Amino acid sequence: MKKKKLIVLTGAGISAESGLKTFRDADGLWEGHRVEDVATPQAFQKNPDLVHDFYNQRRRQLQEVGPNAAHTSLADLESDFEVTIITQNVDDLHERAGSSHIVHLHGELTKVRSLVNPHQILEWKEDLTTTHRGPDGHALRPHIVWFGEDVPLIQTAAELVSEADLLVIIGTSMLVYPAAGLVQFAPLGIPIYYIDPNPTINYELKRIPNLTVIPEVATEGVKRLAERLKDDM
Repeated sequence: MKKKKLIVLTGAGISAESGLKTFRDADGLWEGHRVEDVATPQAFQKNPDLVHDFYNQRRRQLQEVGPNAAHTSLADLESDFEVTIITQNVDDLHERAGSSHIVHLHGELTKVRSLVNPHQILEWKEDLTTTHRGPDGHALRPHIVWFGEDVPLIQTAAELVSEADLLVIIGTSMLVYPAAGLVQFAPLGIPIYYIDPNPTINYELKRIPNLTVIPEVATEGVKRLAERLKDDM
């Protein structure tokens, strides 16, 4: 029997339980920095050393943590479903947990790319500086989608959601667009689950009659969801 397509949208909440900081604090700062100073093309042009230092710290922190039970539970669901994860996170915890199909909407901390050729992408685990050069001889930048930049994989994500048999949303405020608008591409009538300790029911979610909200942290919520999905099979 053909497996059902389970599409999962994940945000910072799923990685927070691994010990990864969610960057933006209550005062709107990212690790003490304004977003405009570390996460825009203009910031990189103005002060590349500061931007590199910010992402080097994030990269080092990522190497100190591992996937949690929510990540591994999603990977385990591949035995019963065709699972694709569309994540707003730039960490590699889904990969390390064993998930096979992952779309990174906002880029990846463990990769860098040429400033001139955006398709020249390199695996990168060490610190990055302005002195590093890629195979094309040009300087490198974090492989991150910064504020003000297009999200190149958003169309791919929309197409995946449009083919879903089930849709799961985990650990995201559903306030950051364009990712928050992906729900509108889900086929009418499919089951949609939203796991978050403080769920935000945005405009798209309010229009969905078949929405199940699980107001739990990711590790507990995904466990409950997995049990429910197996019972329904």
